Amino acid sequence: MSDRIPTTANIQIKEISDSVLLKAVFEIRQKVFVEEQAVDPEEEYDEFEDSSRHFLLLAGGKPCATGRFRSTDKGWKIERMAVLAEERGNGYGGMVLQKMLEQVPQDERPIYLHAQEHALSFYQRHHFKAVGERFWEANIPHFKCVWQAPAQS
Repeated sequence: MSDRIPTTANIQIKEISDSVLLKAVFEIRQKVFVEEQAVDPEEEYDEFEDSSRHFLLLAGGKPCATGRFRSTDKGWKIERMAVLAEERGNGYGGMVLQKMLEQVPQDERPIYLHAQEHALSFYQRHHFKAVGERFWEANIPHFKCVWQAPAQS
């Protein structure tokens, strides 16, 4: 983990619209979920890849973090948030999450996610509130979290 403070000068967060950058998204998810966390690739890559909006953070041109969101019958679901191990601690996950929150359509539907238990405090810092009991997904404990817009001052 690095103690570097992120500078936005060399950071880009792009919504993915081409197959070359989508390949970089899948490579990050492969390293984080399949290799590090032993998630079955059949569970990681799903039927929602084409209907999701994917985002990629590049630091100095290097793909470092990703996430996606999609519409579900329960609202807008943020998922597949991943930061490469060597890039954690740079604030990249928060940057990707913020970008996605800016892009999610602002309608009456809730914004939610399934937070891995170890990442719960990260999501809480970004105004997500855990609701319900812990559950297991891909052999990893999770909590459903719902976004609560911060109060305007």
